[in-house]
Amino acid sequence: MDTLRQRARKLRNSATDAEQRLWQHLRLKQLGGFKFRRQVPVKSYIADFLCHELKLVVELDGGQHVEQSAYDKQQITMCCCGLPVFLRIFCGSWN
Repeated sequence: MDTLRQRARKLRNSATDAEQRLWQHLRLKQLGGFKFRRQVPVKSYIADFLCHELKLVVELDGGQHVEQSAYDKQQITMCCCGLPVFLRIFCGSWN
């Protein structure tokens, strides 16, 4: 198994509280009947949540992302994922 897939599996197994809470609402097609996957390798990037049908990436940003500027992260996501729609949720503001 390649390194990116191994890292994605590790991230799925060690999800943050915010990721677990959001996943409870996205899993099993609970949101409008759309299928979401979590910690999905897309090219050289791991998306927190991905819906192929909607071409939607959902990122939960917490302390692990503080060092990287928001502009850089958006550019990486848009370029590497090739997805036209991107939603970022900052965990500090989500209770």
